[in-house]
Amino acid sequence: MESFSLILAIVVITALAFDFTNGFHDTANAMATTISTGALKPKIAVVMSAALNLVGAFLSVEVANTISKGLVDESGIRPEVIFAALVGAILWNLLTWLVGLPSSSSHALMGGLIGATIASAGFGAVHGDVLVTKVLLPAVAAPIVAGVASMLATRFSYGIGGKAEGEATRKGYRAGQIASAGLVSLAHGTNDAQKTMGIITLALITGGAIAPGSNPPTWVILSAGLAIALGTYIGGWRIIRTMGKGLTDLEPRQGFAAQTSAATAILASSHLGFSLSTTHVVSGSVMGAGLGRKGGVVRWSTATRMAVAWVLTLPAAALVGAGAESVTDLGDWGTAAVAVFLVAASAAIWKVSRREVVDHTNVVDAPEEPAGVVTTAIAAVTPPPAGTITEDLTATIPSPATTEAAPPAATV
Repeated sequence: MESFSLILAIVVITALAFDFTNGFHDTANAMATTISTGALKPKIAVVMSAALNLVGAFLSVEVANTISKGLVDESGIRPEVIFAALVGAILWNLLTWLVGLPSSSSHALMGGLIGATIASAGFGAVHGDVLVTKVLLPAVAAPIVAGVASMLATRFSYGIGGKAEGEATRKGYRAGQIASAGLVSLAHGTNDAQKTMGIITLALITGGAIAPGSNPPTWVILSAGLAIALGTYIGGWRIIRTMGKGLTDLEPRQGFAAQTSAATAILASSHLGFSLSTTHVVSGSVMGAGLGRKGGVVRWSTATRMAVAWVLTLPAAALVGAGAESVTDLGDWGTAAVAVFLVAASAAIWKVSRREVVDHTNVVDAPEEPAGVVTTAIAAVTPPPAGTITEDLTATIPSPATTEAAPPAATV
């Protein structure tokens, strides 16, 4: 068993706390569309997702190795740097959860790590090539690739089954959606749970508990899997509402196409060791599914707010991580001050969230959002789905009256 110092124990506990926030922050990635289309009841959906996240945590360690061995120079940082990085990531996760925005927990973690590392050891301690090839490029490409794949899959689905309507068809797509949601949950465990494994492993290396270059120990894999599973079970209902109802209105076959496309992209990235944002992938898939159905539109106002959050995640978490590292560098009292600040800020955010509670009882009751100029224009020029104008065709011009015409008025 590894030898632990007090600071190392604090870092591990804080990392597991981040993993917990990652779980409830990203529950929407797997289950938002399944819940919004009625394929699964909310509580059943999060239980299923939590179990599969735990299983997925044991399937691979490639992403964990990217973080623990590739992103920063492990010889140039201390455990306090990891702690500061986690503070930035946790606070960004909680803030975006409070406003219901599905931002990237992965980028929050890496942003905090980059900012804290730069504050401690300078820019040279960050491996820029790894940052670009395995973080930034996938962040841009993933939602585009997943969105296009989802749009094509949706159009193909409606193309081959356009005439196959009815309850039996809807049940079939709901079953497929449940299966694909399970696959997304499994993929989420293989990607996001590993990020916490990687950060804990990095902390153990910098604290001298394990040798440099080591893979995550078994207890790290198990604890990270359990933490993200518990967070998933709690359910990030605010973000589920945004993802399931705020972006577009989905039918079961659209949900099936979106989740299948997302799961494929996430599993492929996990195999390659890309620290992909599952939030970016699933959001892109949902938007692609919305555009893939005739008459379907995307609420671009919501999508724009999400995009702004995506852009701000890395630098915002990096700034908080750098600030926290500057304080922890002052000594033990500085580390204690940062810990107190983290607890107080988290409690304040939770208290604010109680003003408007969103849970499994009202998650699908999303307030109606104005369509916006782009959405209105698209809806105006897009024909309705096939099969919706064949019913109740009645004459709109009244038949001529059968009464005799009145005599013409007298002229003077």
